[in-house]
Amino acid sequence: MAKKSGRRSERPTDPRERAESGRAVRSVVPRASLGDWTPAPDRDPLGVLSAQDKVRDQDLVPLRHSRMGVSPFTFYRGAAAVMAADLAPMPRTGLDVQLCGDAHLANFGVFASPDRAMVFDLNDFDETHPGPFEWDLRRLVASFEVAARDRSFDDPQRVQIVADSVLSYVSAMRQYSTMSNLEVWDDRLTIDDIAQRWAARASDDVLKRFRRNVDKARSKDRIRAFDKLVEVTDGTPRFRSDPPVLVPVRELVTGAEHAALMKAVDESLKLYRRTLAPDRRLLMDRYRFVDLARKVVGVGSVGTRCWVALLIGNDETDPLFLQVKEANASVLEAHLGASRYGQHGQRVVEGQRLIQSSPDVFLGWDQVRGPDGVARDFYFRQLWDWKGSADLERMPAEAMAMYAAICGRCLARAHARTGDSVALAAYLGKGRTMTASLVEFARRYADQNEADHRSFS
Repeated sequence: MAKKSGRRSERPTDPRERAESGRAVRSVVPRASLGDWTPAPDRDPLGVLSAQDKVRDQDLVPLRHSRMGVSPFTFYRGAAAVMAADLAPMPRTGLDVQLCGDAHLANFGVFASPDRAMVFDLNDFDETHPGPFEWDLRRLVASFEVAARDRSFDDPQRVQIVADSVLSYVSAMRQYSTMSNLEVWDDRLTIDDIAQRWAARASDDVLKRFRRNVDKARSKDRIRAFDKLVEVTDGTPRFRSDPPVLVPVRELVTGAEHAALMKAVDESLKLYRRTLAPDRRLLMDRYRFVDLARKVVGVGSVGTRCWVALLIGNDETDPLFLQVKEANASVLEAHLGASRYGQHGQRVVEGQRLIQSSPDVFLGWDQVRGPDGVARDFYFRQLWDWKGSADLERMPAEAMAMYAAICGRCLARAHARTGDSVALAAYLGKGRTMTASLVEFARRYADQNEADHRSFS
């Protein structure tokens, strides 16, 4: 078995040696073997999910189960821990990167960069942790097979979609292996880049859908969030009540408890600012904390504590919304070793800063004491800042193939930032073997996911 995951203290500097080290891994973990999937005899996916339920907000666990039970695709989205347990016994390449940890197709999207460009990138890092690159890649390709089945695409369409994600990843990694370290680090994929790279292969209908989604994302800014989420009563802005998705904290606790919680959150915001760069601390200091609400997000995240804080700058036309999301141990840690960070909010933030091209300017972490009096790890980021995602429920096969290629390239860039792109490119080769292997893995694991969903439901 190849060397187990973990950050290497040093690596060869000569590109030829690095390439040779990557090719040498083929004899230990053949690329064809990446298509293998055989469930372990003691496999217990429902037990894995049940263990997660125990550390979540019990009031929201039924909602989590409801969302996961809708389809095999929604189940897959919520079952990152199951897949981590499934990958753990399998041979590892030892070609380690900072993993996203949950690189399925719905965890990519558009958002505003600090210089106000609209970029496309990974956007969920709750499970980020160092580990072998193939774990992310397997998670990605299986998600496309599962999603394509959800859309009732036929076999050739599904094969093309998965193949496009792999070939794009391989092609991008080969390109990154020839670039300087700074060029790799500075690379990003903007909306304009996407239009230039992939528009030629898209139909007029797909392009129209693309532009519509971009326009929708641009409209999701802090002013629209204020109009949608906030009401002004007696001159004071407060979160609207929209249970169970949005519940103002005043409806969860009252009187002295409410006052104590608001004070605790205000203090936490002041401590969180220490994790920001000095210029962003100055910016943060110009906002005052006004209100707090519990917010339900996603599928896999349902049940983890998530709050949204309303801050006001100059006046009501200058709001700032911060999502305050609980960070637990990554699902990868049980299999790849404990995080180097004792604070899981910091683990998420530092991982995001490593692999995302344009991290949020307000990204930081702290502990927050909830209404139950328990202090938990959280990370902070803006709630809405041109954030948008692909319309997967209505995406035609042609568009999903293009989307798969875009996601494959983004994942390669994330891995090239923190791994050895030369060794990775050498291991991957030209892509034919990798594509055949991962198309087969995606098919087999999608079958397994469907069986797990039936058991869960």
